[in-house]
Amino acid sequence: MLNGLSVDVEEWFQVGAFERVIAKSDWDGLGSRVEYNTGKVLDLFGESGVKATFFTLGWVAERYPALIRRIADEGHEVASHGWDHDRVFTFTVDAFRADLKRARVALENASGQKVTGYRAPSFSIDRRTPWAHQVLAEEGYRYSSSVAPLAHDHYGWADAPKHAYRPVAGSDLIELPITLGSVAGKPITTGGGFFRLFPASITDAAIARANGEARPAVFYFHPWEVDPDQPRVARAPLKSRLRHYSRLGAMAGKLRGLVSRHDWGRVDAVVAAEAKRLS
Repeated sequence: MLNGLSVDVEEWFQVGAFERVIAKSDWDGLGSRVEYNTGKVLDLFGESGVKATFFTLGWVAERYPALIRRIADEGHEVASHGWDHDRVFTFTVDAFRADLKRARVALENASGQKVTGYRAPSFSIDRRTPWAHQVLAEEGYRYSSSVAPLAHDHYGWADAPKHAYRPVAGSDLIELPITLGSVAGKPITTGGGFFRLFPASITDAAIARANGEARPAVFYFHPWEVDPDQPRVARAPLKSRLRHYSRLGAMAGKLRGLVSRHDWGRVDAVVAAEAKRLS
């Protein structure tokens, strides 16, 4: 069973944990780490012989086109993470469409690839955005991987389907939700901070459970998670700092183990297989 390996490419200062303490107007004055830490991820994938999908901000692509070209040249998929990490539920329909268009132009110009996949920042397609999938379909996207089917203080759509589905009647668009694991009976996403904080066996069990049901798993993380030397934001709330910085030094090793234990590929390849099942 081919599982989807995905990377959400953004700078260390563009995360939800810091959105209230670091102004966008300050971004260009902060030290960039995205070429360095995404390069580490690419090196790790190269050593492991796996391909992945890099959901990348248009803001990053515009400033570092050589990085995006490297991702594409090494056989990975370049997909959209929106322009600059604004959550979908903060947009109007027209503003969301404009954000998609702006990001896509930057990503396609940098990569030389056609961009057909999208992941909402912070999994922010939920019950507040009943129009979002329709807009993605109208803009020609083949798939979205933007839904976390659980309740969480920062994201989540608890009653959404947990496996691939077609969210727009009459459209071929597929939504491929992030796979869930479980800790003490409570659902968690398989990836990101949960993967860093909890034993890798929890993610392994979630992948095995999905594959046992003849379904692919979808795993995600961020390049800044393999970068323990990134700057510290002391004025961020304690909870945000704990989420963001905990066990950064362990992440690369855990990733190497994870990619060696399961079959991984680009998300567009997983979507192609799921499209056949849904047809």
